[in-house]
Amino acid sequence: MTRSFRVVLILSIVFAGFAAQAETWPSRMIKATIPFGAGSAADVVPRLLFDRLAVELGQPIVIENRAGAGGTVGSGLVAKADPDGYSILSNSNALTIAPAIFPNLAFDAARDLASVLMIGSTANVMIVPNSRPWKTIRDFIADAKGKPGSISYGSVGIGSAVHISSEKFRLAAGFEATHIPYRGGGEVIADILGGRIDFYFCPLATALPLIREGQVRALVVSTAKRATELPDVPTPVDVGLKDADSAIWFGVLVPSKTPREIVDKLHAAGTKVLADPVTQEGLKKLAIEPMPMSPGEMDALLKREIAANFELIKAAGIKP
Repeated sequence: MTRSFRVVLILSIVFAGFAAQAETWPSRMIKATIPFGAGSAADVVPRLLFDRLAVELGQPIVIENRAGAGGTVGSGLVAKADPDGYSILSNSNALTIAPAIFPNLAFDAARDLASVLMIGSTANVMIVPNSRPWKTIRDFIADAKGKPGSISYGSVGIGSAVHISSEKFRLAAGFEATHIPYRGGGEVIADILGGRIDFYFCPLATALPLIREGQVRALVVSTAKRATELPDVPTPVDVGLKDADSAIWFGVLVPSKTPREIVDKLHAAGTKVLADPVTQEGLKKLAIEPMPMSPGEMDALLKREIAANFELIKAAGIKP
């Protein structure tokens, strides 16, 4: 037997094994890692999907929260897991921010993870204390520019999606502000309600009850399109700001060497679940907008956002 023949034979056996694995997948429990704390939007949104996806696949999906370092702890575990379809990850666009914040990551998000499914996206909305005088976002920008260094804002951590929304807006509007990172969104909201900080780009679903009850004032949403739930609140585009918009998206990924047949099966099952009216109603209550795209389109989005976030974080001078 020649060496070349042995190589071909080995490869044939390997590919045959992958094909058999893909045909029978899933045949046992699937582990889903959420790299953020319980109760956050990045936790609640994928749980809604995974609960119904388990029924569609006919196998239980056990969810584990592995928070830490901007979502990189849990993401790194999945990136290095066996690519057999039984280790999946839910993450947000925090995944595209982390490479610029943490230069010594043990994994490469674009190389070591493969996109499967985009669950949807939502806006952040800038909320301010009722004690502040600003009635419109133009009032706020004028005041912030006129009093350099007087403005402060909160986020759920350096490099978080809400931090990036704040920085994109601040840079586009041209004012200085002091960033105060917190351990969680509840702490930020407490300080907004108490008037101890000036603004917070809060996830829409979290902010809506506060806005509707008149506890805070909403000045601008972070997305290029107005939020259905807040039709009277302007976007950055509405006030003439360029490249200031940002959205939070939530998606599902797997280790990059996972067989394509498994990726396709998981994508098809997830797409079916997302099309179900019960799922759609649940996501609507969380202010999640549909964001349909193929795995390839999602991979391309990740690469574009990683490159853009490197530029933004350098321009903003953000350091861990």
